Amino acid sequence: MIEAPPSLGSESRRLAEAHERAEQRMHRQRDALRPLGWAVILAVAAGAFGGGPHPGLHGKAIGVTLALCAFAGLLGLAIRDRFAYRSIPFQAVVISGMGAAGVALVALQPKGATELAGGAAVWMAVARLPLTLGVALGACITVGLDVAAALAGGSAAAILAASLLAALLGLVAYFLRQARASQDRTEVLLAQLEDARDQQMQAAAVAERGRIASELHDVLAHSLSGAAIQLQGARMLAEREQATEQMRAAIDRAGELVRDGLVNARQAVGALRGEELPGVARLEALVESFRKDMGMEVTLSVEGSARTLPADASLSLYRGAQEALTNVARYAPGAPSSVVLRYDSDRTTLCVENRLPPSPGAGELRGVGGGRGLAGLRERVERAGGGMQAGPTAEGWRVELGVPS
Repeated sequence: MIEAPPSLGSESRRLAEAHERAEQRMHRQRDALRPLGWAVILAVAAGAFGGGPHPGLHGKAIGVTLALCAFAGLLGLAIRDRFAYRSIPFQAVVISGMGAAGVALVALQPKGATELAGGAAVWMAVARLPLTLGVALGACITVGLDVAAALAGGSAAAILAASLLAALLGLVAYFLRQARASQDRTEVLLAQLEDARDQQMQAAAVAERGRIASELHDVLAHSLSGAAIQLQGARMLAEREQATEQMRAAIDRAGELVRDGLVNARQAVGALRGEELPGVARLEALVESFRKDMGMEVTLSVEGSARTLPADASLSLYRGAQEALTNVARYAPGAPSSVVLRYDSDRTTLCVENRLPPSPGAGELRGVGGGRGLAGLRERVERAGGGMQAGPTAEGWRVELGVPS
């Protein structure tokens, strides 16, 4: 396995998937080689019974029996899947025992074909242990095999053949290990490259959003602030010139709309700069602001078990309540209104309803707004995957928004 490079944050999804694929690849390789391990046990057993002395319970025969049983048992343990998760010292002891059993078989059966047992131990040492430890242990096992073969009277050719077999198996294990590690490293590097590319794009997007936010603040917010000041002057002029009450009400309403627009502009700028957007958690404060600033008679109730909504869905419901209550204040001032937030099993709805028809004089204020409030709100809700219905009722007007959750 390849360790992830140290980082300031938690491991990314791509890196986690790369490490998971490496783990799965290692398991597949070991599963594919496990039958080969059992075949080695059978081959060593066949070589032991075909050589001399045969396994038995007397003299050297009992030594052959014990060495063969020890090798078979330890190799059977080493090819189990859980063996890879045991501690390194434990694995080293098991593989050393395999090598010792292989050396013993070569010493006890100089004319047998038992060199494969020592070669299998060399393979396991290089494939499973840390590389330096595995190579050192494999070299010790190989030297042990050569010494055992020499003491048992083996020819130089036989000793060389045993050495070459152990070296060949060690090299094959090393190349398989390096190939898997190289593939693992490649996938980790690709995942890191993709993460770095995403971070670069995100940084560029944040910088662009910051630039747009500055432009909005300099142009829109400043313009609205100037409009608010001008409307205050117009209000004072209307009082001095003894303008009609209807004219003063229109100027007051326009001032309120400009102030609301200024607040919304600042919220939009804050959103571009990464600040938290308003959502259903702020509905109570929104309703309270309409009670206090507009003198509206409005209630808020929540039905069902509250839960966290996606940011765009939560913002859509908040803007829906804001737009609907603004329309009540504009077209039906003084009408008792209710805001109901309902959490269903797979949907969250917001209903704003006023229970009196529009006041007779309210029609003259219809031109104060932009006329696109509900249409824009519908588009916002649809982008969040929801829908909106708005229309008259027997008692007044009703706006209902629903988003999936």
